Amino acid sequence: MAEQGTPAGLLRREWQAFWLAVGFLTRVPMPLRIDYSPQLMNQCSLYFPLVGLLLGALYAGLYSLFILLWTPLVAVLLVLAMHLWLTGAFHEDGLADSVDALGGGADREARLTIMKDSSIGTYGSVALLMALALKAALLVGLEQVWLALLVVPCVSRLTPLLLMRLLPYVTRTEQTKTSPVAESFSGRRLALATLGVMLVALVSGTGFVSLIAVSLITLYWGWTLKRQLGGYTGDALGASVVLTELLWLLALAAPGLGL
Repeated sequence: MAEQGTPAGLLRREWQAFWLAVGFLTRVPMPLRIDYSPQLMNQCSLYFPLVGLLLGALYAGLYSLFILLWTPLVAVLLVLAMHLWLTGAFHEDGLADSVDALGGGADREARLTIMKDSSIGTYGSVALLMALALKAALLVGLEQVWLALLVVPCVSRLTPLLLMRLLPYVTRTEQTKTSPVAESFSGRRLALATLGVMLVALVSGTGFVSLIAVSLITLYWGWTLKRQLGGYTGDALGASVVLTELLWLLALAAPGLGL
């Protein structure tokens, strides 16, 4: 136990936190044994944008290969299919559940009940279809598709971290995956994650676009969740990733705002 306070022990815990973040956000099997604890689950949130950047590197590489064989539309759709499989449609599921709840619930309790339901309704189905179609259309229309695929998964995963810091967690079920992540979220680790994301955005030349997307979704989606639910849920955090991606791509594609 004394090892945990040493530099080697701290480095080991950070290494485990990184792989826990990989396992939380993707289907990738963890290559090491994790000494799981709620504290480690909380610490792993620092690495969400880094996991997004690694996913982005994979997506950009796959697109560069697919475009040699097929049209841009086919290449983009294949990359999106790989994304949905690799992540288990984790964030897209959150979007569908959130839209179902906010669109179909008459009050806070009804919305939270709908959000816990695993089935998908009309609102969620339409939102999911439109989100995927819009994402594909925006990517195909960009000149540097590979750059968007590389950067947007990193930038978009900063938004849920900001929401976790700004809003209370309203789901009381102990078994939810998000609960340990949300508890006592560290401001210092949030600052490190924000610094890393902004560095990626600035180096890629998308600093302004990234600032617009993350700021507006954090403010608007956060305000919506506070008003409709009193705080955030795990599904709402997943939805914030998809919404940030779409606004980022819309801003990038807009004349005068993008590259």
